[in-house]
Amino acid sequence: MAIPPIRPAAAAVSLWLLLAVARFGASAAAAARDVAAHPSAMVLPLFLSPPNASRAAFSSPSRRHLQRSERPNARMSLYDDLLLHGYYTTRLWIGTPPQKFALIVDSGSTVTYVPCSTCDQCGRHQDPKFQPELSSTYQPVKCNIDCTCDDNRAQCIYERQYAEMSTSSGVLGDDIVSFGNLSELAPQRAVFGCENVETGDLYSQHADGIMGLGRGDLSIVDQLVEKGVISDSFSLCYGGMEIGGGTMVLGGIFPPSDMVYAYSDAGRSPYYNIDLKEIHVAGKQLALKPSVFDGKHGTVLDSGTTYAYLPEAAFLAFKEAIMKEIQSLKQIRGPDPNYNDICFSGAGSDIFQLKKTFPVVDMVFGDGQKLSLSPENYLFRHSKVRGAYCLGIFQNGKDPTTLLGGIIVRNTLVMYDREHSKIGFWKTNCSELWERLQQSNAPPPVPSAPDEKGPSEDMPPNLAPRAPADFNIPEIQVGQITFDMSLSINYSDLKPHITELTEFIAHELDVNVSQVHLVNLTAKGNDSIVRWSILAGGKGAYMSNTTAMEIIARLSEHRVQLPHTFGSYQFIEWHVEPPVARTWWQEHYVVVISAVITALVVASLASGGWFVWKRRQQSITAYKPVDSIVPEQELQPL
Repeated sequence: MAIPPIRPAAAAVSLWLLLAVARFGASAAAAARDVAAHPSAMVLPLFLSPPNASRAAFSSPSRRHLQRSERPNARMSLYDDLLLHGYYTTRLWIGTPPQKFALIVDSGSTVTYVPCSTCDQCGRHQDPKFQPELSSTYQPVKCNIDCTCDDNRAQCIYERQYAEMSTSSGVLGDDIVSFGNLSELAPQRAVFGCENVETGDLYSQHADGIMGLGRGDLSIVDQLVEKGVISDSFSLCYGGMEIGGGTMVLGGIFPPSDMVYAYSDAGRSPYYNIDLKEIHVAGKQLALKPSVFDGKHGTVLDSGTTYAYLPEAAFLAFKEAIMKEIQSLKQIRGPDPNYNDICFSGAGSDIFQLKKTFPVVDMVFGDGQKLSLSPENYLFRHSKVRGAYCLGIFQNGKDPTTLLGGIIVRNTLVMYDREHSKIGFWKTNCSELWERLQQSNAPPPVPSAPDEKGPSEDMPPNLAPRAPADFNIPEIQVGQITFDMSLSINYSDLKPHITELTEFIAHELDVNVSQVHLVNLTAKGNDSIVRWSILAGGKGAYMSNTTAMEIIARLSEHRVQLPHTFGSYQFIEWHVEPPVARTWWQEHYVVVISAVITALVVASLASGGWFVWKRRQQSITAYKPVDSIVPEQELQPL
């Protein structure tokens, strides 16, 4: 389920069975985590499915290299930021012609769903609602013995209820799903949920819906595997603390030769679990029994959860070990006084230097293989104190389950090799994933050019949407994006509302209003041409190529939704520029001016004090002693 960026209390995450839900093809129970949330945290539910694998299935060596399958895969970009938004999204297109949606990628959910045009109780999300009536290939999933039916027993329905009482419900539909032009995989038919009601945090989130990657008949992965169009595997690569975004692949890839593997027993729990045995801090093993990581559901890896949550004994040992290693730092309060975050100041703002201050944490798996975690894999930035960081690993209440969220796998390629019951980890820069895979002598899947795609039986290639990565942004640090926008509104009508328009642009592009600058406004017939500049936030700051591509993609693909009072818009042209080099005066003028003002104030106070002292001295010496002789022979007053 989609929970918007909220603050869970560091104390409370638990997995619990919530309700039985309808599934297409088989029934199963759903589970959700009871979360008392944390800053910008995202926790998504984990759904049960029947055991379909055992340790016997894990017969291949732990470092076995997957051979490239003849079956294609779907390479897709990830957007947003884990701690800013609480989730990562990908783009999925449904219907003919395609309708685009931003869906939260969640390995703990099964069903994929989007808001339906018939939904009167759906919030305002990133994209328009799905309109089945506009898709020539849409088909409702008719009522059958394998699903829960609506009151009229005409159509299959789904229902989801979550621990914080958000809900999603609707009907099941079948339509063409397309994965973008980076995908080798042709558009495929798939069953998905068309929402008619959403409540709670689902209603207020910016993303449109959920893309379920868990095990189950409604999972998009299971559906594609069942069709035989991809191998039984998918991969996720989340960006780091400095740069968001990333990559997702549905299907198999060539794993790098130094990928670290953990056994994942589908029969152990209904979730993607790993056999975690030990945790080391600065090379020292925590004094814990391996069984501490095997309680209840074991150690669960879930892309839909932001942070990590350890059983009580493991958390206390981990916290104590970290505190011993960073005694030089000052412990401070967290960004929100309502939560007892464990935060430290004095580490500096350069995340690439954090290893000098914070220790490396190692996770050791059952076969002795080790995954090393950098500080960015267990810390998050303090939002109010520069150079301060907080632990992103919390105690899981009294629940003995170990839950590892997205923070643990920042800048890590995670390969969910379901066919061989293992999960692989490879530390990498996710923004440069494909280049690094090529350097590792394990060639990644080569995407076909749009005009090289073979004809699709269900959807012609020219209906496949343009992916943001098609924009050719130079490999520079992007300081600003300048673009022209044509609005179908008269110049004189637009000018008085330009401030309001600026706020809408900022909201739709997920940037601060201070970053949006009006460069020029001109009239062209009955239309208006507006030139905007989007600046990177902060002094001397820059934005990543992924962020820049996402902004340009939102504009060019008309995902920016403006009020009707501004008419429709056309995205004309754009270009990016590096950060403007600052002179010594620009970098230090605030300090210099402050120093000058301080000096003037001090000088004024000193001059005033001297003047007062001088007047007093004059007043004292103006009186003669009482026994002195004066011309009038009068005494001076005492």
